[in-house]
Amino acid sequence: MIQIQPEVKRTEELRQLLQQASYAYYVLDAPIMEDTVYDQLYRELQQLEIQYPELVTPDSPTQRVGERPATHFTSVRHNIPLYSLENAFNIHELQGWDQRWRRQLPITDSVEYVSELKIDGSALALTYQNGVLVRGATRGDGVTGEEITQNVRTIRSIPLRLNFDGLEPIDRVEVRGEAFLPLEVFKQINEERQKAGEQLFANPRNAAAGTLRQLDSRIVARRRLDFFAYTLHIPGMDDASIANTQWEALELLQRMGFRVNPNHKLCASLAEVTEYYKYWDTERLNLPYMTDGVVVKLNSFKLQEQLGFTQKFPRWAVALKYPAEEAPTRVENIAVNVGRTGALTPLAEMRPVQLAGTTVSRATLHNSDRIVQLDIRIGDTVIVRKAGEIIPEVVRVIKELRPADTEIFLMPTLCPVCSQPVVRESGEAVTRCVNASCAAILKGSIEHWVSRDALDIKGMGEKLVHQLVDKGLVHSVADLYDLTEEQLCSLERMGQKSAQKLVEAIAQSKNQPWSRVLYGLGIRHVGSVNAQLITEKYPTAEKLEAAKQSDIEGIYGIGAEIAQSVYQWFHIDANQALIERLKTANLQLAGAETTTVSYSNQKFAGKTFVITGTLPTLKRDEAKALIQKSNGKVTDSISKKTDYLLVGEDAGSKLEKAQALGIIQLTEAQLLTMLEDE
Repeated sequence: MIQIQPEVKRTEELRQLLQQASYAYYVLDAPIMEDTVYDQLYRELQQLEIQYPELVTPDSPTQRVGERPATHFTSVRHNIPLYSLENAFNIHELQGWDQRWRRQLPITDSVEYVSELKIDGSALALTYQNGVLVRGATRGDGVTGEEITQNVRTIRSIPLRLNFDGLEPIDRVEVRGEAFLPLEVFKQINEERQKAGEQLFANPRNAAAGTLRQLDSRIVARRRLDFFAYTLHIPGMDDASIANTQWEALELLQRMGFRVNPNHKLCASLAEVTEYYKYWDTERLNLPYMTDGVVVKLNSFKLQEQLGFTQKFPRWAVALKYPAEEAPTRVENIAVNVGRTGALTPLAEMRPVQLAGTTVSRATLHNSDRIVQLDIRIGDTVIVRKAGEIIPEVVRVIKELRPADTEIFLMPTLCPVCSQPVVRESGEAVTRCVNASCAAILKGSIEHWVSRDALDIKGMGEKLVHQLVDKGLVHSVADLYDLTEEQLCSLERMGQKSAQKLVEAIAQSKNQPWSRVLYGLGIRHVGSVNAQLITEKYPTAEKLEAAKQSDIEGIYGIGAEIAQSVYQWFHIDANQALIERLKTANLQLAGAETTTVSYSNQKFAGKTFVITGTLPTLKRDEAKALIQKSNGKVTDSISKKTDYLLVGEDAGSKLEKAQALGIIQLTEAQLLTMLEDE
């Protein structure tokens, strides 16, 4: 039997997958992967073909520009091809690009660069005849695109007639730019699609591309696409009276009536380009639209003309990408962690990959249902991203690259920490360890107890908690109050002074109010706001322990699920014993936190509120609780039935809709004043 070499097999896998992705994107209009993922897989194939040139085939994606566009729009040939850009993924690769063009065109004079933000949208080619827009087309494969003029005309930032004031009449103008969706609009579109039961757009780029290809231009108009122009082509461009440089071309585009991204910069050196790139690495997160890199161009059109193009790229420009928000990697193992509530959480341990500026090697798989949904297995190639740019998660499995010997992953039937049987209750997605003595549950419960919103014991970090449990010094949160300096000094990296400070911090936590103690107990479904509502109704632990479940449920803002959880917790013998120990340790188990204002329970009876933006002092949950305590209702969306919109900083589309409907807007201060009035 002939043994296929790994590089041959991998090259064929990548070639087939990239061809499928290209067909799905250009022909079916149904992308199967992000551009950043395609780029990385493409580069992997490119490197393999460089290393093993005998593996290059005529049909390899590296040997052609792209696929033909979909056929249900009219295909048009671009008068000037829309070349894609060569990618650089770090400063070293940027320097490599600079060295390459300099070798081809040795010059001694200083060179200027224009740096522009790379907008993450959909490229458009616009044609103006005698100053009037006559055609708008998608990029397509760069040579042939799709004619979508009616849709382009709905984009208000694209002029229908150019402004030629102060200019000689120009017969024909070709403009290139990027259509995109502002983040706030993208969010609103997905909210509407979710309510309608439609599939959500994965990102603003996909949403922009899908919007441009709508057959009904009225839908395009409603979605409020925006546009930045970045390239200008005019017959006689070498004429100094028109423009000699990219910088002058951008200024001319603005004069003609186009919106040009205001953040472009003329750079006198590659060092200035690097500074620009590093600055926007973080600042781009504050922009109202998505960017995924910086486009660097030689400013001089004369140099651009001399350098020309490769088969695919202009030699005089490069796209300097930021670290990928999504990336492909391989699952090397699936581990299962146990949290403070006993929840078993599967975790993918992966080959390290750079993602959004950090190295990622682990990603949550949430629960067994998610594993089944993904059909993820050890050995799979997966796409991983950072949810909210913080938490890594697996998006999907690339099953075309799955090894033949993989096995379906099954959640364990025994706790991986204490080896006791685990359970999955009916109607729940989570599998749990129910052994109260499980070390993982104990560590998690102590970490929660000492956290900032609970007892706030400074100096008690995760590593220290694990040492205390592993050495048998702590078996419950109550044991923390029996710790001595001598015991703490026996721990790693714990000196006399640190031990003394920690004992003092533990003692100070005894002064935290009853609501924080209740929250710190870690009762399922009880958050900090709910804990405060409960302790105001039941100002002592004894009264809460004696309360009926129906009475707890009667607290406004406390539902049946929370009430049941609290009631059951206080009727477990071990938990009652814990309360007694905490009482003996002199923690605050009585005396609910009092507020400076007594609010009427009927103040907002029958009134509906919506909250938008960031409030000056209150968290959104806290504002919601105050409104609900006064018998008001808080909903997520604006409608004619909304009575008040509580407005904070960075309010979005809800504010515009409220203004259109004539809904009363309140600041936080106005809300609190209304609550004070009797």
